[in-house]
Amino acid sequence: MKKIIYQMLVGCYIVAALVLVCACNSQLDIQTRYPFTVETMPVPKKLKVNETAEIRCELKRDGRWEDTEYTIRWFLYDGKGTLKTEDGTVLLPNDRYPLEKETFRLYFTSQSDDQSSLKVWVEDSFSQTFELELSFNNDNSEDKGDGI
Repeated sequence: MKKIIYQMLVGCYIVAALVLVCACNSQLDIQTRYPFTVETMPVPKKLKVNETAEIRCELKRDGRWEDTEYTIRWFLYDGKGTLKTEDGTVLLPNDRYPLEKETFRLYFTSQSDDQSSLKVWVEDSFSQTFELELSFNNDNSEDKGDGI
């Protein structure tokens, strides 16, 4: 009887060892790629020529991998205007610029008598992109003074 119990225990140990050996994987599964979005505060719908709209943006990440780098680029496909960062850097269309902070401001200055429409892309180092589309109509209303 002791011999049978001993053989059963040895058999259980062997099966457990085989299960553990097969279950082990030498590669760690570390997630480095996380989805993200860019949220903006509301922006004006109308701009006068040479008027500037502030676009407050915040990068929202679903997870964090500290080595992830973000870039920003833009394209004006309708109208005329310029886009600057909060430090005064003028962003050239379709050129990539590093995004240093998760909360940032962009300043679009309309130079068009018509509608201005632009797209802004934020891309991470894993080629994931988030697209913002902004459109500003021309505000051709006259400022009415108090007549003082």
